[in-house]
Amino acid sequence: MKVLLLGGTGEARELAGQLADFEVVSSLAGRTRELRLPEGEVRVGGFGGASGLAQWLTENQVDAVVDATHPFAATMTEHAVEATRAVGVPLLVLRRPGWTAGSGDDWHWVETSDQAAALLPALGQRVLLTIGRQGLAAFAGTGLWTLARCVDPPEPEPTWCTLLLDRGPYAVDAELALFREHHIEVLVTKDSGGPQTAAKLTAARQLQVPVVLIQRPPSPTGVPVVESIAAAADWLRSY
Repeated sequence: MKVLLLGGTGEARELAGQLADFEVVSSLAGRTRELRLPEGEVRVGGFGGASGLAQWLTENQVDAVVDATHPFAATMTEHAVEATRAVGVPLLVLRRPGWTAGSGDDWHWVETSDQAAALLPALGQRVLLTIGRQGLAAFAGTGLWTLARCVDPPEPEPTWCTLLLDRGPYAVDAELALFREHHIEVLVTKDSGGPQTAAKLTAARQLQVPVVLIQRPPSPTGVPVVESIAAAADWLRSY
């Protein structure tokens, strides 16, 4: 059975490692400079939209597709849904669960980066921005001191904020030190979920720093969605 695994996440790498009994091709967008490669065959780069993906699935005789991309990779998911429906290939979406507020959390949910930027002045004057390099421009006009943490530098590099290049996983002690060093008063992040970057939420809770969370795009309709690697592997083995 040949599987196209749309990856780039830790879950995708782990799933690829558990599918030794399948012919798996892991597809990475290639947007980060230092790619973390999964086991097995890997392709890097886009497909040319939904039509290009549909053609690739047909030409490579793919039997199933697993979309294990980042929860905010909405365009890739849309293309996967359209392409697999066009060629009649089953699709599964693997999405890690989102984060849930606990006791002591001061969370403010918004739908977009623009809404997050508009909310910031009422919450604090010194901002830690952890939304990745895409979407930073929405915060350029806030006038607030901003530390933007990204894996890779944005292009062009912004001049309105302090840029910190770093990659998770992060530890709570290190996040606490970061908050204190820069006197962070408000955190902005996306509801990416997962443990690798959750330490910042723990740090914010302990320091009583409010958090602005950007909601993730909704899951596609009419497509099975699972939240665990084991469930994704079971789905593939059911065919």
